[in-house]
Amino acid sequence: MEINRITHEILDSAYKIHSALGPGLLESAYRSCLGYELRKKGLKVNEEMPLPLIYEEVKLDCGYRIDLLVENEVIVELKTVSELNDIHLAQVLTYLRFSEKKVGLLINFNVKSLKNGIKRVSL
Repeated sequence: MEINRITHEILDSAYKIHSALGPGLLESAYRSCLGYELRKKGLKVNEEMPLPLIYEEVKLDCGYRIDLLVENEVIVELKTVSELNDIHLAQVLTYLRFSEKKVGLLINFNVKSLKNGIKRVSL
């Protein structure tokens, strides 16, 4: 599936969830709901996927986890914060580099209007 189509389906599902539940829940609740919605659409979704850190020749398990990896192409990092900041963006960029993926979505569900909580990130 083409990346723009995947991101469209992710955002469509995120809007549906935000409309139904609104802000104020834990990140894990939104992650579970989004994974469920995407699987209903027939998409392959990995939740809480471990992401090792490779330093020189050493593979280190440092506890990094991708919230959602959709169709093995798009990283989705979810937040429930008052506002997104540069460190959240840096986290997605790091995950993209470590995983050798090209596109990520940073979605903050703790906003009145979800359109104000979405950033598309690409390498």
